[in-house]
Amino acid sequence: MKKIFFNKVSIIGVGLLGASFALALRENGLCKTIYGYGRREDNLKRAKDKGIIDNYSLNATRACESSDLILLATPVGVFKDIIKAVRTSFKKGVIVTDVGSVKGGLVYEIEELMPDGVYYIGSHPIAGSDKSGIDDARADLFNNARCIVTPTENSDMDAVKNIMTIWEIFDARVELIDPFKHDEIYAVVSHFPHVVAYAIVNTVGDVNSKYIEYAGQGFKDTTRIALSSPEMWRDISIFNKDNLIKLLGVFRENLDKMEKLLEMSDARSIEEEFLKAQGLRKKIK
Repeated sequence: MKKIFFNKVSIIGVGLLGASFALALRENGLCKTIYGYGRREDNLKRAKDKGIIDNYSLNATRACESSDLILLATPVGVFKDIIKAVRTSFKKGVIVTDVGSVKGGLVYEIEELMPDGVYYIGSHPIAGSDKSGIDDARADLFNNARCIVTPTENSDMDAVKNIMTIWEIFDARVELIDPFKHDEIYAVVSHFPHVVAYAIVNTVGDVNSKYIEYAGQGFKDTTRIALSSPEMWRDISIFNKDNLIKLLGVFRENLDKMEKLLEMSDARSIEEEFLKAQGLRKKIK
């Protein structure tokens, strides 16, 4: 495997994914210094005390100065604002990547913000959870996780290979996918389920919020992702809204079908619908 080493890496947003990325870099000996940036100094201090980062700054521009690699690990809604604020500090040859769940047109917009000689390559490790803090960060978070890298026709291929190499060293299963295809796929299998999970919990609240006290393991399993960061999922939903709106239409049709079957007490058709879903669900490994 290709050898790779960075003198300075900047982690913009030291949460679960950003901190785990830093720990994986450190464990694999891929960098000399890791600099963190975030909004809360207490979190950055704890990250430093835990050995996740070597130093930090509350000034994003200062955090990115002289970096060889910059990871965006904040909510995707602030990616462009951060780049606009710090791009004057980018040195020639620096690679910028991210762990965001949305790509599509955002990838092209970020590319346009890159100064000459600076390379942005989008990436998305499928390794998140409903946890979002550094206490759950670990160096092996990306082991055997799928990681989607989303280059465009404008991408520097050496930078693409470097980003792929990082994730491969982390033992992730790397796959190259077009940015817009990425958003179509993850709208279905990730973004849509989160929206539905939030809606399920809110439905209980609309009926009687006290009923939540009676929820069992099935409800917990179904709605676990509703514990995820509302700020992060707000941004993801807005940036991928076109795909989500289409999916909600399909979902509405399925709910309407189920409503009609219930009204007719059509036990056979209801069971067939459940069997169809069960069969598809079993295909997830």
